[in-house]
Amino acid sequence: MSIASTIAVTGMNAAALRLQISASNVANVQSSGPLPDGASAGSYPPAYNALTVNQTAMPDGTTFATVSPVLPSTVQSWDPSASYANAQGMVAAPNVDLGNEAVQQMMAGLVYAANAAVVRADNQMTSALLNVFA
Repeated sequence: MSIASTIAVTGMNAAALRLQISASNVANVQSSGPLPDGASAGSYPPAYNALTVNQTAMPDGTTFATVSPVLPSTVQSWDPSASYANAQGMVAAPNVDLGNEAVQQMMAGLVYAANAAVVRADNQMTSALLNVFA
């Protein structure tokens, strides 16, 4: 595999991870739980902790993606019908911004497609080079 393809594949892997994490955030947007300091915090599962992907450019041109929690991981939300709500009706809701998640998913698709085009172009150039020498 050429250097261009290696770089593009790391970009594709990072885009796939970005899409996976964003999909998880969207799927769990309503997975609330008790407030961390609430009396019922121990008897119910905690709220979903939203995640984010951080990409770092490496010196060799590749990219390295890591997953970390969004800070703050939860925000207070009013849901008095929840059995784990505190006396004021507040629960801990995941700190997920659906607008940002839509952008992350679009970006992941575009980045993946661009890197796939680099791999295709690299393969075509390699094939053309081998045909010249054959």
